[in-house]
Amino acid sequence: MRLLGRSDFPETRQLFVKDLISGVTVAIVALPLAIGFGITAGMSAAAGISTAIIAGFIAGLFGGSRFQVSGPTGAMTVVLIPVIVKFGIGAIPALGVMAGLIVIAMSLIRLGSLINKVPNCVVEGFTVGIAIVISLQQLPFALGVSKGEGERTLIVAIHTIQKALATGLNWQTLLVVFITLAIKFNIVKIVESFKIRMYFPASFSALFLTTLIVKAGNLNVATIGNIPRNVSTYTSPILSSGEYLSLITPALSIAILAAIESLLSARVADDISNVPSDKKFKPNQELFGQGLATTFASVFGGMPATGAIARTNVNVRSGATTRLAAMIHSIVLLVIVIFLAPIFSQIPSAAIAGVLIGTSFRIFNKASMLEIFKSSKSNIFIYIATAVVTVSVDLIWGIGFGIALYLLINLVKKSNS
Repeated sequence: MRLLGRSDFPETRQLFVKDLISGVTVAIVALPLAIGFGITAGMSAAAGISTAIIAGFIAGLFGGSRFQVSGPTGAMTVVLIPVIVKFGIGAIPALGVMAGLIVIAMSLIRLGSLINKVPNCVVEGFTVGIAIVISLQQLPFALGVSKGEGERTLIVAIHTIQKALATGLNWQTLLVVFITLAIKFNIVKIVESFKIRMYFPASFSALFLTTLIVKAGNLNVATIGNIPRNVSTYTSPILSSGEYLSLITPALSIAILAAIESLLSARVADDISNVPSDKKFKPNQELFGQGLATTFASVFGGMPATGAIARTNVNVRSGATTRLAAMIHSIVLLVIVIFLAPIFSQIPSAAIAGVLIGTSFRIFNKASMLEIFKSSKSNIFIYIATAVVTVSVDLIWGIGFGIALYLLINLVKKSNS
C-alpha cells in the first residue's frame, strides 16, 4: 500500500485555503444527510453523524482518492434496513467489522483494479443517472413536504410531487431553492464584475447568503433542526450469542456495495475534475481506506460507510485539491456537533437542497456526452440504458446492467463478424 507523500496534502497556502473552504462546505451539506441516513437506516441521528465524522476522516486519510468524501449513504441504508430488522442494532458493530475486513481483503488481492475495466459509456451513463438521482432526492426539501412512499428514488420522487400538488406548493421553500441556485451560479461572475481578486466559493457563499436572506426576510421554511451531540461511543463487536455465521451473507452484501459505490464515486470525481492519468485515484488503496473506515465507524457508534457521490461531487465543485478537504469536513462536523449546533441548526433545508441540485447539474460532462453521441449507436444505447436503470432502480443495478449490456452487444458483434 502506497505511503502518503507531500503531494497528498496542499503545498501552498492558496491550496490549503481551497481545501479548508471545500471541507467546511461539504460538512454543512453532509450534516443533514448524515442525520437523515442514520434515522432512515433504523439507527439514530447520532449514528449517522458518527459515521460521517469517523469514516470521513479515516477514508480521507488512508483512501486512494484526493476528492472522495465518505459517510452514510442512501444505498447503504437500503441494505442495512432489513439486516437491522432481522438482527437488531446490536449486530451492527460485528457486521461492520466483518464487512470492513472483507473490503480490506479485496484491496489486498487487488480487486479494486477491476473498476478501470468498466467501459467509458457505462461510467458516463451511470454519472448522468447519479446526477438525476441526487436532484430527485432533494425534492422533499425543495417542495417543503415529507418524503413520498416507496423504496426506489424515482417512485419516491413521483409520490413526493403528488403529495406537494395535493397539499399545495410551498412557495417560500421554492423561493429559497431559487435564491440558492441564483447565488451559486452567479456569485463568481458578480465578484469578477467588481474586479475583486478574492476566491468566493459558490456553494458556501450560497448557503451563507441564503441563510441570511431567510432570517432577514423572516421566511417560514424548515431548517436542519436539532443536531445531536452524543456521538462516537465504543461498542464491542463481540456478539454474546456468537452467531457470526448468520452475518456472513449480509456482511458480504455490505462489503460489495461499499466497494462498488466507493470506487465508482472516486472514478466519477476524477472524471469531472479532469484529473491527469498520472494523478488518478488508486483503487486498491481506496478499498483499503474504505474498509478501515467501515470497521472503525461501526464500533464507535456508527455504521458501515461508503464513498458518498453527492458529497464527493460537492467537494470537487467547491475547489478541493487534496485529501485534506475530506479530513477537514470530518473535523468541522465534530466542531459543529460539540460547539456550534445551535447556529448551524438554523440553515434552511431548502438551501442545502438547492446546493445539491446545482452541484448535480454540474456533474454533466458535456465533452464526454458529445464524444459518446459521436461514437457508435451501441455506445449511445448503453449510455442511455445505464442512466435509465440507475435512476429507475438503483446505482448497483445501473452499473451491473450497463456492463452486462456492453458485453452482450460486443458478443453479438463478434458472432456476426
